Parts: sequence; C-alpha cells; structure tokens
Amino acid sequence: MSQKLSENQAFSNQIISWYRQNPRDLPWRNTHDPYKIWLSEIILQQTRVAQGMPYYYAFSENYPSVQDLAEAPESEVLRLWQGLGYYSRARNLHFCAKYIWFELKGKFPSTYDELIKLKGVGSYTAAAISSFAFGEVRAVVDGNVFRVLARYFGISTDIASGKGKTEFEALANQLISRDNPGEYNQAIMDFGSRMCVPKNPDCPNCPLKSSCFAFSKNMISDLPVKINKTKIKDRALNYLIIRCGNRWVWKQRSSGDIWTGLFDFPEIDHNPFSSQHPAQQYPKNYKHILSHQKLTATFSEVEIPEQEAQKLEEWCETQGYSLVEENHIEYLAKPKLIVNFLTDQGF
Repeated sequence: MSQKLSENQAFSNQIISWYRQNPRDLPWRNTHDPYKIWLSEIILQQTRVAQGMPYYYAFSENYPSVQDLAEAPESEVLRLWQGLGYYSRARNLHFCAKYIWFELKGKFPSTYDELIKLKGVGSYTAAAISSFAFGEVRAVVDGNVFRVLARYFGISTDIASGKGKTEFEALANQLISRDNPGEYNQAIMDFGSRMCVPKNPDCPNCPLKSSCFAFSKNMISDLPVKINKTKIKDRALNYLIIRCGNRWVWKQRSSGDIWTGLFDFPEIDHNPFSSQHPAQQYPKNYKHILSHQKLTATFSEVEIPEQEAQKLEEWCETQGYSLVEENHIEYLAKPKLIVNFLTDQGF
C-alpha cells in the first residue's frame, strides 16, 4: 500500500471513529428508504438541521410515500413548505415525485448517474442519496466537506470556482471509505458542522489536529477560500392591502420572479382608489434577504365599502387578482415576509 493511500485511509478511519463516538440521532439516518433520504436532503439544502427538522416531520407525516407526494396539489405542497424559503426546492420536489411515480412507475433511481438527472438534484444530493440508500461509493461535497478538506490538506483553491469544485470532488472521492461510503459521508459532514465549524472550531479537542495543515500553520480563519462574486441588489416592494368587508385582494406570483406560485399583495406604487378611499400606510418597513436581493417592503391599506364590492370584483378580474375570504387566508402559500407582516398584525 502506498504512503498516500495509507494516509487517506487513516484520515477516513479517524473521521468515522469520531462519528461513532459522537452519534447524532436524526430520523433520516435510521432508514435506507431513498424517498425519505431524498426528502431530507432537499429540505436541508441551504437550511440548518434545527430549522429543517419540523418540515421533514411534516412532509413525512403528510406524504409518507412518493405516491402521496406525487398526488398532492402543488398549492398544498407549497403551503406546507411555507417559511422555509427557496421555494423552487418545493416545486422541484413535487415535480420529481410526479416523475418518479408516474413515469418511473414508482421505482426510485438508485445510482448517482440516474439521480443527478432529477430536477433539483445536483452532484451533492445525488451522491448523498446513492451512498446513504444504496451504498454507492460516491463522495458528498458540501460546505462542511469543503471546509474540512481545505483546512486539513491546506487547499487554497477558491471553492466557488469550477476548478475548486473539481479539485475537491476528486480528493473527496479518493478519501471515501470503500467499505462504508454512506457512513463516511455522514461522518465528514457531521464533523464539519459540529467540530470544524466556520468560526471558532474546536481545534483543541479535534482528533485530526496533529496532522491538520491549517492548525499547524495558524490558518484556520484563512481556509477555505471563497471569492463571492454574487451581487446583492436592493429592491423595494410597495404593497397595497385592499379589503372589502371580510375579503382581501391577493396576487399569485408568476414565474420568472421571486416566490413563483406564492401569494402576496398587489404591488402598486399608487392607490387606484385614492379619489374616494385614501390608503393608510403602516409605519413599519419589513426587510428580507434572498440570495441575490435585499428586499424592503412597505404596506399600505385601503378599505373598500361593501356597496362597491362588484366594482372591486371586476377590477380584480382585469388585474388577475383574487378576492379571498379572511378565514381562508391561512391556507394560501405565502412568502415569509408576508407571514411576518400578518403575524405582527395578529392574523
């Protein structure tokens, strides 16, 4: 056995040993069901475990099988996803469930090459499902793995670059345990999320510190290297809440913009009813940060008398808006920003 191969195996063995000594009981780790594992991985994309756990339980309970999810209305799926953000994940989840159930006759893809063809499944998710559910020797590379490998091996390649992704994936696939690929993948991700954390990692108690490049060179805060090229744009949302008795005007957002398929209020710079019914602006602005946009929302409200209900209905029809009974609002799938506003107002 070459020295390099021996070193790689020693690294893998130490990671797995740490994992076995520091287990974390997570529901998706107690199953080899690819549906449940896929569900957990989609929910946990860009989401902390503590935040994603209630959603995993909710989806598992409401849709215990891929058939149940496939046959559910999209509006119901989006409503259950409400508050988790990145709603394209929910739409892709629903799309894939329908594809697996109706096109693949319910047979879940079992290899990396098959899984990566699914909508919303990238290299990380495909590797996770194939190794956890089917034992395929395919390394996962997420933010936690980037960090562990960059620090331990002293790699300064930009992890946001194509070159970096290729380099780290190649190394990860050299290191992965051939005997326990799924356990190794779980172990290195857990190690990165609990021990080798972004700030103030627990280096004194780290079993790898004696051979860690970043620890020996005092470069913990310098690795991994990520050159962020994403520009965050400021965007103002001027919402007009239009109420008529116990009905509110709602707008379902179309594709090609944020929050596709979700419901919010009309975005109107001026009040079309101002001549007779002036709007009152709420004093508080609401801020919300997306991956590429920083949103600032203002809310104004106008009350339309019941005797003008028909005129309002006609206006809504021409604008593509919906009049929704107040007691049905909770069933609309809404972005978190809108949920926060309604919560503040006692709805």
